[in-house]
Amino acid sequence: MNILDLLLSNENKPALDEISRNFGLSENETRSAVEGLIPALSRGMQNNTTGEQGMDDLLDALRSGKHAKYMEQPNALSRPETTNDGNGILGHLFGNKQVSRDVASQVSKQSGISSAVLKKMLPIVASLLMGAISKKVIGGNSPAQVNRANSGGLISMLLDSDKDGSIWDDVIGIAAKGLLR
Repeated sequence: MNILDLLLSNENKPALDEISRNFGLSENETRSAVEGLIPALSRGMQNNTTGEQGMDDLLDALRSGKHAKYMEQPNALSRPETTNDGNGILGHLFGNKQVSRDVASQVSKQSGISSAVLKKMLPIVASLLMGAISKKVIGGNSPAQVNRANSGGLISMLLDSDKDGSIWDDVIGIAAKGLLR
């Protein structure tokens, strides 16, 4: 299961419903927005985790960030702290706000959803992405047990659905799926 499948799964429906309510979107619009935003977030995550320091930073965030709450307690997605957390995640993934604006603009063209709504939604989706990864990587383990050796492969697996060692074709496939809806 790749990250988009995980985020759009029935298990995560309450979180998607919370996003729909918060942004006044239909279920289909929310799914379309998530399908459009995840490829850019995945690319940013892949770029940041190719180096040893980037993977260590991600694992530190997973160990200390308690991100799984975004999947387990969907009402947390409505809190200002979630937006702050998501903006921090976006800063690590994209480096600057202009990239976030560009992502929102591109997804708006594909989905028909206002780029203003997508800009506000992006930090929430970034938080939810970290929640999904955290839940899969940490699972039943103690956060202290999470290390590079036992989680780097799982993170890559979540981002690389066809297991060819590259997420680029997966990101393109996810984006194409969103366009064909």
